[in-house]
Amino acid sequence: MKREVFYDERSKADFGHFHGGSLWQRSGNYRKSLANKELYDRCRPVVIGDYCCMAYAAKVAREVSGISVDIHEIKDIAEASFTPGIIDVYSLGAVKPENLPPMDSTPKPFGVGACKIGGEAAFEYVKKVIELAMAGEIDATVTNAISKEAINMAGHHFSGHTEIYAHYTKTDKYTMMLAHHNLRVVHVSTHVSLREACDRVKKDRVLDCIRIANEGCKALGIERPKIGVAGLNPHCGENGMFGREEIEEIQPAIDAAMAEGIYIPEKKPTPPDTVFSKALGGWYDIVVVMYHDQGHIPLKVKGFVYDEKEKHWNAVAGINVTLGLPIIRASVDHGTGFGHAGDGHANELSLMNAIDYAITLAIHRNQQKNQH
Repeated sequence: MKREVFYDERSKADFGHFHGGSLWQRSGNYRKSLANKELYDRCRPVVIGDYCCMAYAAKVAREVSGISVDIHEIKDIAEASFTPGIIDVYSLGAVKPENLPPMDSTPKPFGVGACKIGGEAAFEYVKKVIELAMAGEIDATVTNAISKEAINMAGHHFSGHTEIYAHYTKTDKYTMMLAHHNLRVVHVSTHVSLREACDRVKKDRVLDCIRIANEGCKALGIERPKIGVAGLNPHCGENGMFGREEIEEIQPAIDAAMAEGIYIPEKKPTPPDTVFSKALGGWYDIVVVMYHDQGHIPLKVKGFVYDEKEKHWNAVAGINVTLGLPIIRASVDHGTGFGHAGDGHANELSLMNAIDYAITLAIHRNQQKNQH
């Protein structure tokens, strides 16, 4: 049975110039991904966004890549055709045709960054896709990059998708999981200053993240997840010489998790400078990290590949999943790409990876429901 996986096109919301900047870059990702006919054998995709934006992106696709797709505007999920070559767009009307820049014969970057109207549109797309998932009309959601600056310009004071999803699903305990193939991480904190991140390393939060990581792996079909827990300080604090967080907060959380039956092979925090080498070697199914860059840097070193000679990205892979929510949310793990918005050269690899993860999570969730 095909699973319904819906994408919100909020990326277009970042689209710059008159209203959306990266909107076009992200619309390009959807257009390339949804032009893949094999995708429709695995899911039934719908874009939540605006018809005029996707129609513009389709024109760019024909000019730049020779990709031909039709855009089908819908106002209800029941109206979707789910047909290869036709992109169903649940159009909200947040962006008007007159808001869009004129199209040149040769598509090129707009050269404009975040803006208020783009932020408002992006936010409305996110709210709608959450609403549809919470109502059970769709099985999973996949998100593209969002401009945090733009949504805040529009008066929506969130630090990113994760926090928006948590707010509108009324979820208190959640975390972000990044993944590239079998390398996975979850974060104790994400979008806060490094100074604040250190203050957030507390036993209860670390324990919550270990629990969520364990359940997240099980949702992917891993029966007994192997969990690594990174330390915060160099050498895990060297028995208190370089900091006491490992002794006072992280180790107690590990002890409590193991008492619940969660499998942490090393039974203690692992030095941050070696934990990912071990993860790549199969020691862990997932690693709990203490702050944003501790997890993001190794994932992006692995998944992002830049061709120095050709001066372009050969791969922009990796995804993130918000764990702990009552609905499924997978996302790309790259930024808005304002510098390429409008030129038709978006790299769709990370989006395809996110769709794959969403499908896997939806299948396992529905299997679990059927078993009960």
